[in-house]
Amino acid sequence: MALAFALGVFIGMSPLLGVHTVLGIIVAWVFRLNKFVTVVGVYITNPWTIVPIYTFGTWVGAKLLGVHWLMPDIDWAHLSMKDIIHSFGPLLMPFVIGSTILGVISGGLSYILVYRMIRKSRG
Repeated sequence: MALAFALGVFIGMSPLLGVHTVLGIIVAWVFRLNKFVTVVGVYITNPWTIVPIYTFGTWVGAKLLGVHWLMPDIDWAHLSMKDIIHSFGPLLMPFVIGSTILGVISGGLSYILVYRMIRKSRG
């Protein structure tokens, strides 16, 4: 169960927006893990936590890559796909790298925590 939860946390923090739940179920099925526990781990990122998690991940990636990071000034009233790509394009690699690193660290820590909790509860 600890591995299922940890993989879910990793997937939930990964930069693969929009496919977290499906990917979690597929990974759990492939590795014969508890699908429910994996999806619970995936939902560490949810509408309330995704913005701070991805913002922090992008910041981490920018620091590691030496990229100057400043949120772009966006005219939300006249936003187009071209504007999004132009404004956020330079942050793509920091986002991918930083989110992946956060996912690995968070997944590893959650594995240790859940594993210890399970061992303690079983006596």
